[in-house]
Amino acid sequence: MEFHVYMIITKKNNRYFSYVGYSKNIEKRLSLHNSSKGAKFTKGNYWKIIYKKKYNSKSEAMKAEYNLKKNNIYRSKLKKKFINDKNINITSL
Repeated sequence: MEFHVYMIITKKNNRYFSYVGYSKNIEKRLSLHNSSKGAKFTKGNYWKIIYKKKYNSKSEAMKAEYNLKKNNIYRSKLKKKFINDKNINITSL
């Protein structure tokens, strides 16, 4: 069974916030985050996926999620790349 590790981003009060998670169905999970039925941290905001990677097992995905959550330097690079990317519409955030 496939699992995905993902990073989502939102903009609130001119600041960007990110959240990292894993899921079997990434589209459904994003929908839950955007409808305030996801994680407590994500409630009340509109989120966009800026990173996702597929894994073959839940344990692999959980390890990768943990590592991404702990790697603040890489997370910051992903956020900066998203913010600086002129092809991505961030006005809806």
